[in-house]
Amino acid sequence: MEKQTAGKKQLGEFAPKFAELNDDVLFGQVWSREDKLSLRERSIITVSILMAKGIFDSSLKVHISNAKKYGVSSEEMAEILTHAAFYAGWPNAWAAFRIAKEVYESE
Repeated sequence: MEKQTAGKKQLGEFAPKFAELNDDVLFGQVWSREDKLSLRERSIITVSILMAKGIFDSSLKVHISNAKKYGVSSEEMAEILTHAAFYAGWPNAWAAFRIAKEVYESE
């Protein structure tokens, strides 16, 4: 996994501790524990949680893109979002599908 620097780039001067926790702890220590969960599994979990919470900003797009990069096919993503729709809400699924469709149709 590549080293995360988004927190430091975007918030480093304004909120240095938050940026450090984001880059070094969450995306450094937690996401690197591939012996516990693969990057693919972590991406699926993260996409599902962001959808369930109704977070449809750039972070959902980034995590759907990561899921694609880590081997989640468009068919699998459609199934993940369809399954999650019954637990996270139909409108949330529609919003997530729009983002996923954009990600999987690019390239």
